[in-house]
Amino acid sequence: MKFEIANMAIAAVAAIGLATSSASARAAEKDIVDTAVSAGQFDTLAAALGAAGLVDTLKGAGPFTVFAPTDEAFAKLPAGTVDNLLKPENKDQLIAILTYHVVPGSVMASDVVKLTEAKTVNGKMVTVKVDGSNVMINDAKVVTPDIAASNGVIHVIDAVILPPSG
Repeated sequence: MKFEIANMAIAAVAAIGLATSSASARAAEKDIVDTAVSAGQFDTLAAALGAAGLVDTLKGAGPFTVFAPTDEAFAKLPAGTVDNLLKPENKDQLIAILTYHVVPGSVMASDVVKLTEAKTVNGKMVTVKVDGSNVMINDAKVVTPDIAASNGVIHVIDAVILPPSG
């Protein structure tokens, strides 16, 4: 109960502080991890980043471009997949998947649409396809582009993309 009250007090103080600044200034003040967590639709991604030991990296200087799958995107994976990936013995596989969602540098939507592929932090390429107003990263659709963070940009995608084996 004390913990819940303390969290509510912290949230209230934070809300007051946030209310005094503009939305764009807030986005620029938060790093990629904090921006994603505050959005409320990336709990699974945040848990995976923690299990993989990548939180500090994505809180670093960057810049990074993150193709961020939502909780709904993770839910599309076969039952038990996420729980299995979060096990310590599968950390290397989890890291490979998560780093496949990150491209070095800050690549805005206006730049993404000019690409046909991009090299990820994991070393493997993702394909980029533009079909009318839709941008696809492999088989995932970008549903919300250009969420600015202090150390890069987030593009929200509707599926988890898996690196090619080998």
